[in-house]
Amino acid sequence: MTKAELASKISEVTGIEKLTTLAVIESLMSEIKNSISMDEAVYLRGFGTFRAKKRAEKTGRNIKKNTTIIIPEHHIPAFKPSKTFVEKVKQNIK
Repeated sequence: MTKAELASKISEVTGIEKLTTLAVIESLMSEIKNSISMDEAVYLRGFGTFRAKKRAEKTGRNIKKNTTIIIPEHHIPAFKPSKTFVEKVKQNIK
């Protein structure tokens, strides 16, 4: 499902205009990105948690040149679904 399809679906269910729904979705995504970039987790009860996850420093290899490089410690965005979300997916996908 694309962002436009999601906006259409929400618009049908709620009766709110599609452009307004799309603006709300854009705003939600922007706020989640801003919060994670400031190392603040976003908790959505019944859905899950968006947060920054720390990756430790590690050694990587370039097989073609047969060299090793050090990949520095860094943060990546992560999502952990809630238990109810996981159970719903388990029940519906077979």
